[in-house]
Amino acid sequence: MPEICRFFGIIISMFADDHNPPHFHIRYGDYNAIITLDKGIVKGEIPGSVLKQVFRWMDLHKVELSENWNRLQNGQEAKKINPLN
Repeated sequence: MPEICRFFGIIISMFADDHNPPHFHIRYGDYNAIITLDKGIVKGEIPGSVLKQVFRWMDLHKVELSENWNRLQNGQEAKKINPLN
């Protein structure tokens, strides 16, 4: 799974052959979740404090996330995205 970002122990990845709608995967310790890019729908379990940080990061990088989704769907590599400071 291509890791596109890591911060505060949160690992964010996207798959090249993944299904619609556009989304990304989060791993944090033993927790796993998926967040859609357009509506921010969360599937899985993740602590609320972590989710808050991820949504903050997502708001800053929506364009880059969409570009990465499109790149992966077209057989290209995803680009790294800057972490939350």
